[in-house]
Amino acid sequence: MSIERDLVSPEPEGDERLIEAALRPKRLDEFIGQGRVREQLSLVLESALRRSRPPDHVLMSGGPGLGKTTLAMIIAAELGAPLRMTSGPALERAGDLAAILSTLSEGEVLFVDEIHRMARPAEEMLYLAMEDFRVDIVVGKGPGATSIPLDIAPFTLVGATTRAGLLPAPLRDRFGFTAHMDFYEVDELERVLHRSARLLSVELPPEGAHEIARRSRGTPRIANRLLRRVRDFAEVRVEGVITRDVAAAALNLYEVDAEGLDRLDRAVLDALLRKFGGGPVGLSTLAVAVGEEPETVEVVAEPFLVRQGLLARTPRGRVATASAWMHLGLTPPPDAFGAGVIPGLLDGA
Repeated sequence: MSIERDLVSPEPEGDERLIEAALRPKRLDEFIGQGRVREQLSLVLESALRRSRPPDHVLMSGGPGLGKTTLAMIIAAELGAPLRMTSGPALERAGDLAAILSTLSEGEVLFVDEIHRMARPAEEMLYLAMEDFRVDIVVGKGPGATSIPLDIAPFTLVGATTRAGLLPAPLRDRFGFTAHMDFYEVDELERVLHRSARLLSVELPPEGAHEIARRSRGTPRIANRLLRRVRDFAEVRVEGVITRDVAAAALNLYEVDAEGLDRLDRAVLDALLRKFGGGPVGLSTLAVAVGEEPETVEVVAEPFLVRQGLLARTPRGRVATASAWMHLGLTPPPDAFGAGVIPGLLDGA
């Protein structure tokens, strides 16, 4: 994976989780953005505290890097409860989940990241645990197998998923509170950057924060990553102050353009426009043209391009929009996808 793609990937890279831990807000009133989710979650937690009962199970959905893990940590902190963390892929067998559930203390918060990737046996055990705070342990095999009921301490499950549509309905229905995390606006990312800059002892004027925020693809994780790279550039090349010009120069060096597109994004658009006349073209053909795997193009590049209104998925294949032609400085043909739309209407779609 290239350094450019690392910069704008919403997934954590290498030891980035350690850096993120230092920048995470610790309480709900410190959390920036997601205003409606914060208000709803505040009511859920306050009500539980007044009743001296664990709150309903919480499901958070949304793209990577938007703060789902941070909110799980905040939920535990607000409740004054311990936090146990695991992930869906780690729960391959029912026994893996039973080992965790049987050792939970009363009121403990269990966070399961990527919960949609949990194995079916563990998932079925979780149904009973969430509803009745009980698990059935099967001892033996075949006709002689015996089911032993085991009571577990009341707990709160916090599940996080980037693919809410893959969650089975029986599991989804057992969550009392569901929150969807939206992408951030530029002004919200500016506030995130100013907070991170204070923690990192970086001098970040408002215009510098704005320049980084507008290239951060609506994702706090990417904003903080770009801030660290711009900080390196500012410390080595200039006096350490991240002005607008310094931020722009640093991000241009790392090939992250003014709209947050990186090398792969522009390669996809360039191939689609210059080699295939704007499409439609199949995913596999497009991937070969840019020298990447189809999954990389579909999962890594396409979501942001579609959200920015630069690319459309149609039954016949991928199609570049009129905005994509203009982004690369080309004149869109009269029949370009979205050519009749008012300029700017597709932005953020």
